[in-house]
Amino acid sequence: MSDEEISGEEIVVRDPVSAPDAQGRPRRATRRFPLFTRDTARPEGGGRAAAGDAPAPARQWPILAVLLLVGLGLLLTASDLFRLGTLLVGVALLTGAVLRWVVPDVGMLAVRSRFTDIVTYGVLGTGIVVLALMVQPDPKLQIPFLKDLLHFTVSG
Repeated sequence: MSDEEISGEEIVVRDPVSAPDAQGRPRRATRRFPLFTRDTARPEGGGRAAAGDAPAPARQWPILAVLLLVGLGLLLTASDLFRLGTLLVGVALLTGAVLRWVVPDVGMLAVRSRFTDIVTYGVLGTGIVVLALMVQPDPKLQIPFLKDLLHFTVSG
């Protein structure tokens, strides 16, 4: 059928899951995910963090702040300050979680939904901070059951 013939006819819905497409032709709409993604929605808060007339770095200041902290942490880790460097990497991720929570438009720091980003950045940041505080020698944080668990798994 051509478009002229379809436009003159009344749209017939054949079953409960059919819906008209953009041209008005009935098509079967399924609940399955499409084989190929044709479009993606921008994450909530994924807009520019500054106005469009601002220079590019100013528009993406939240992700740049987090990346600069991570870069500084990696630089400190490479210069033999392992605990301080990894602690700074964890703090950078926690800063990303706070920015994602507080700032409405965080630019490229928004990856998924606000909740998913906050939980992901928070869990990873907390894990890195805890591990940085537990690193040997002279750990700043000791969790007693972990030592027992390690001895149980190694000796058992």
